[in-house]
Amino acid sequence: MKEKELRRTLAVLPIGTAMKLTDLSARQIRYYEDQGLIHPQRNEGNQRMFSLNDIDRLLEIKDYLSEGMNIAGIRYEFEEKKRKSKLSNQQNHVQPLNDDDVRRILREELMQTGGLEGPDHQIPGFFHKKPL
Repeated sequence: MKEKELRRTLAVLPIGTAMKLTDLSARQIRYYEDQGLIHPQRNEGNQRMFSLNDIDRLLEIKDYLSEGMNIAGIRYEFEEKKRKSKLSNQQNHVQPLNDDDVRRILREELMQTGGLEGPDHQIPGFFHKKPL
């Protein structure tokens, strides 16, 4: 994790500071936690501690509410963002192609573009794996 992201995830802000930064009441913040929209950490005294990412999330909730979205809609939006993020992360971890895959793809592309299909139109030795 990058240092900047690490700092944004550190839960160092008490609920009073979160209230001032977001202009939300403690009751509202606790409600959003009860609804599963935020997940602040707890310190040893069981007090909620917020990170900068939590503050951003609270401000995002506030914006959605001002646009007329309800809690269920906000929850759905957050779940969709999470799902898309996971999907994007999975797509970024694509397995590299091996030699056989490259040969197969090249063969298929040439066959399709040249109208050459079937075993009678193969170019000997060019696309086939050389014997060891």
